[in-house]
Amino acid sequence: MSDEMVHASPLPEAPFNAVYLGIGTVAWVVAALKIRAWRRDPNQGLLVVFFSIAAPATAFVVAAPVVYRLIDRLAHRPNLATLLVYLGIMGFSAAAVVLARMWTPPEDRVDARVWDGAAVETWRPVRLRLGVFAVLVAAMIVLFFAGGPTRPQTPLTFDTTFATVPSIAAFLVLYQALFGFALIDIGRVCLRHAAGLPDGSLRRGIRQLAVGSFVSCGYGVCKLVAIGAAAGGITGTEWLSTALGPAFAALGAILITAGFAGPAIAAWIRRRRDYQALRPLWDLVYRADRRLALEAPPSAWTERLAVRDLEWRTARRGLEIRDGQLTLRPWVDPAVVPAATALAERAGLDEDERSALIVAAALRGAVEALNAGTPPLPREDQAPLPGLDAEPVEERAHLVRVARYLHAPLTGEAVAAATAGTG
Repeated sequence: MSDEMVHASPLPEAPFNAVYLGIGTVAWVVAALKIRAWRRDPNQGLLVVFFSIAAPATAFVVAAPVVYRLIDRLAHRPNLATLLVYLGIMGFSAAAVVLARMWTPPEDRVDARVWDGAAVETWRPVRLRLGVFAVLVAAMIVLFFAGGPTRPQTPLTFDTTFATVPSIAAFLVLYQALFGFALIDIGRVCLRHAAGLPDGSLRRGIRQLAVGSFVSCGYGVCKLVAIGAAAGGITGTEWLSTALGPAFAALGAILITAGFAGPAIAAWIRRRRDYQALRPLWDLVYRADRRLALEAPPSAWTERLAVRDLEWRTARRGLEIRDGQLTLRPWVDPAVVPAATALAERAGLDEDERSALIVAAALRGAVEALNAGTPPLPREDQAPLPGLDAEPVEERAHLVRVARYLHAPLTGEAVAAATAGTG
């Protein structure tokens, strides 16, 4: 029987393979979405977010015993994968510390810029921290190879197995100290940022990052206790390193990945919802003038299954609706505005809802007038409609409200009242 088989880890590896590969795969999916977003909108912040996710995702994949053993076999050096895992976590630590410094608080933003990648006061502390990380990570690499931890191969018990080797013990303590510093720094900064944000997916995501960072600190505490005990010849504490510590790490990684992914997923859901909600309004203006659209309406199934380029599709749909509004304006009955306003006041609608009702009624009436062959009104007699001067940030929400009112009973009443008043 080989030496490697004699010293093989007695721990069952299948659960670790499943958990580590699962977390790593999901995190890499999130990282791929971030790099895709960066390609659409290149900025330093998104690039650092990508590295903050990709580095630990890779570490979890490499830490899976099946991958760990494969890497060691290909490199012809047992336990080399341990160094790669820890360097991946150091990559996350460095990137996340940078990210926390680049985040711009809402009250300090210029032109809605979330990431501050240019200010001197941003990069001074960033360069200092990166310099410290670079020096200490280089020291970690030197200490690892100086310890020569080649036998036995220990994908799950490296820390406690080699804790008695001085250079490896120093390597492990340095790693945990850097990781712990980064986690506390990230958690503290994220909590401060979250406190200044309004309720919503972004605030929840930032808080999840903070909670995940603090939970991950439990991993370092367990590891340090187990390493210290092993170095002192105390047995019976290995479970802290092989079970409880990884549990803290896995839970923290899940929370951190959710913190990164949550706001993006919420934004994607919102874009998809808006894209589909605008369809009735887009259909209305398309039927009025088919030259407005770049292409024919997608089928119902195509619309339901749309998952890509939603921002571009929704923005284009909004522009085509706006063009349709301008095209239909000469057929808008001026009487529809007071009729819809009166109904809105009677129904107790707020200003945004009232504006949406007026525009929906105006467009429905305009299409009916156009189809009936009613001559267009001269420019000086055309009724001004609310929402045409809305800011881009508010415009989409306004159009979605208009789309929802398009076939509402109140809208039909407003069109009928305007028609009766001018008939």
